[in-house]
This record gives sequence, structure tokens and C-alpha cells, in this order.
Amino acid sequence: MSRLVVVSNRTADPRNAAAGGLAVAVRESLQQTGGLWFGWSGKVAEEADGGTPRTSEPHLQTVGNVTLATLDLSREDHETYYLGYANDVLWPVFHYRLDLANFDTRFAAGYRRVNQLFAHKLLPLLKPDDLIWVHDYHLIPLAAELRAMGCGNRIGFFLHIPMPPPLIMAAIPEHEWLMRSLFAYDLVGFQCEADLTHFSHYVESEARAEKVGRDCLRAFDRTLRVGAYPIGIDVDDFVRLAEANEGLRMFAGMREEYSRRRLLLGVDRLDYSKGLPQRIHAFRQLLACHPENRNSATLIQIAAPSREDLGAYDQLRRQMDGLCGEINGDYGELDWMPVRYIHRNVARKRLPGLYRASHVALVTPLRDGMNLVAKEFIAAQDRADPGMLVLSRFAGAAEQLKEALLVNPYDTQGTAQAIQRALTMPLDERIERHEALLSRIRKFDIRWWSSSFLQALKQVEHDDVELASKT
Repeated sequence: MSRLVVVSNRTADPRNAAAGGLAVAVRESLQQTGGLWFGWSGKVAEEADGGTPRTSEPHLQTVGNVTLATLDLSREDHETYYLGYANDVLWPVFHYRLDLANFDTRFAAGYRRVNQLFAHKLLPLLKPDDLIWVHDYHLIPLAAELRAMGCGNRIGFFLHIPMPPPLIMAAIPEHEWLMRSLFAYDLVGFQCEADLTHFSHYVESEARAEKVGRDCLRAFDRTLRVGAYPIGIDVDDFVRLAEANEGLRMFAGMREEYSRRRLLLGVDRLDYSKGLPQRIHAFRQLLACHPENRNSATLIQIAAPSREDLGAYDQLRRQMDGLCGEINGDYGELDWMPVRYIHRNVARKRLPGLYRASHVALVTPLRDGMNLVAKEFIAAQDRADPGMLVLSRFAGAAEQLKEALLVNPYDTQGTAQAIQRALTMPLDERIERHEALLSRIRKFDIRWWSSSFLQALKQVEHDDVELASKT
């Protein structure tokens, strides 16, 4: 059996059941076959005497049958690769925010340099039959760098964030190099069919790629298999969290404290892609147009800190502080505040109880690759009296969760009306919708996601034509 090698910007201890996102997604696959997880340590190396960066060597740690291999970054590489190109170019552009992108040429150089560093340090750790799975926008050119160094392994790539339409993608000065780099992989996976369509349209128009069969594209003398693999959650594990002591205490405490209220809930990182100001505006519209919700409905908005050393996030935090203060000042009573705004992390083991205590979840990003909060909310509900999900049509999850109330977060009035419908929906309709949603997230859970992607990667016909790492 081939060993699995996972490469991502950051790694996590696979024993940590509380870890979220990517850690949960790859933990089981790594533990089944034994494997290697390679990525940045999260540390910035101090410079040696004379101001030159220290040469980083991988730090190796064995955890069961998994080896963690991590690299430190120099301060310059951290600033240009991570803060710069990854978070100041790719993140805003892939979320359709060209106005927030900073196309500094130093950033592109740092991004290439770190991907070359990763390839150079990873290659000696590889075995000939390793199956390599690379994750997310930080490492788009990694396979091209590995191929240039002679790596012949099967390599797959999964993009966790949205793929923008061709014209938005073309705004990146290095867009041709980035998309050409993807053809060094054997399989590229996207969160949803819309993202797959955007990529296909881009390479067909910009690189004259040809479709080869149902799920293959041919360009740059290579055949690339592509597909949509919507990421899921471990439903049973999340249900167990909801029924564990911490989850039950949270549920009981919230239901007691808000016994005379109906709870609405938003759980997000503080990020401009999440549509938080638009959500507050919609809730304000709800109170204005449906006054029966005053002194009755309370929105708990959790906005966990995120990349606060970037200017756009500091501005968003000030905006949220102002909007939440205004709505509480205009509508609040001595014994009721419309919005409880929490700018800090909430422990994962407490979230299921909070989800179950909520009548409505607001998951209304302006653009999102998937959004697993939507699926977690569904999993945590009491099947006899489930809460209702209000979901942005611009979240990748909307392709699967069609029984939710789908909204356009830019439409304040429409979103407010959907929230009102969720608050007043009859029990039998809520149960019917929830059963359909729960069935779908169980079918397409985290195990389906990892096994279907890896099975497709194992079966792909490997193309041995070398692809240069630079145009």
C-alpha cells in the first residue's frame, strides 16, 4: 500500500480530535496507511549574524504511524509568501475582491521562493511509491517545482477556497504561470461544480486546453484530471460532541438564559469574505420591518480573530464594532440587546451545544469555498425540533444544501425576509428540510471526501512528461 504524503501550509497533531478543518480532513487517511505530513511550522526563524536568514531544515516528529515534518520560514519569506502573496493577492482575488489585492512584485518572488524551498526540502523525504496530496492556494506551484527536480510520484491538489471566474483570475499578473503550474499535478480537485467550471473555462480560453473525456483537460503536453469533491464533516463525531458533557452544558445554559428569546447564530472568522456587515444590516432590517422580533430575537455573532496584522481586517473590526453598537443603541432595552458580538474564539467542544440551542443559523458569506459551519449546524440539531439554516447562495455548500433557505447576502431586504421565514417556519416543514439536509451531509461526509479524492488519484493514468516550473 502506498504511503500518503500530505503537504499543506500548516500541519497539526493528528491525535488532536479538537483540531478543525484540514486537520480533521486528513487525519484518518494518514492514520490508515501511515504517512508524512509536511508544512510550515508556524515559526519565523531568527536571522544569523550579519542579517542573512538561517537555512531551515525540516523538524521531524513521529506521532503514531505519522511523521510530521515542518520548516521554519525566514522573516522575509513569511512577509512575502504568507502575508504577501497568499493573503494579500490570492485570498482577495480568489474571493472576488480585486479592490483589496496588492500586486507587489516582491510577493510573487517570495511565493515562488518558498514553494521551491518546500520542494527542495520535501524531495529527500519521499519514497518512490508515495502518493502526494497538496492542499490549498499557498502551494499551487509545488508540483511543478517537484517535477523540475525529477519527482515522478502521483501528485494531487485540492483547492479549499473558491476558484474565481476567468476574467477575475486574469487580473493576477502571474495568472498564466499559476494555472500552468496546476498541470504539473495528476488530479486537481475543487469544492463545487461552479469552481470546476471556472477553471475549465479559464484553461480553455487562455491556454486552449482540450477536453479529453468527461473529466480530463489536455494542455502544456500534459493531461490533467479534474473534479468537484465537496468537503464534508464527521457527522457522527459532531453528534457525539453535541451529546458530550460540555455540549449538553452549553445547550442547557443557553436555553435557560434565553428561555424567553429566540436565538440566531453566526459563527465565522473575522474576514471580509464572510459578509458580516451585510448580515448585521439584514438583522437590523428584520427588526425594522417585523417589530414582533424586538425584545424577542437575539443574534449571537461570533467573529474569531483572523489575520489582524493586515489593514483590511482592522478596518472590518472597527466597522463591526460600530454596526453592533448602533443596533444595540437604537433597539436595545434594559433587559434585551439585539446583538451579542463576540470577537474571540469559542472552544470547538462548546459549539455543538450552541448550535442546538439556536433557532436559526446565519451562514451568509459573500463568497466561500464550502463553509463547514453550515454542515455542523445541521449535524447538531435536535431532529424532533430542528433549527433552520439561512445560507448564502455564494457558499460552496449551497450546491449540496438546497433545502436550506438560500439568500443573496447583498440583498438586505431579501435576507431579512428569509430570516423571518426561518423564525416562523412550521415544525413539520423544518423537520422535512432537516431530514433531507442531514441525509446528504451523512452521505457526503469527510470520509467520502478523502477516499473519493485519493481513489481518483490512485487510478489516474500518470503522465511522465516533465513540465517546467516557470514559463
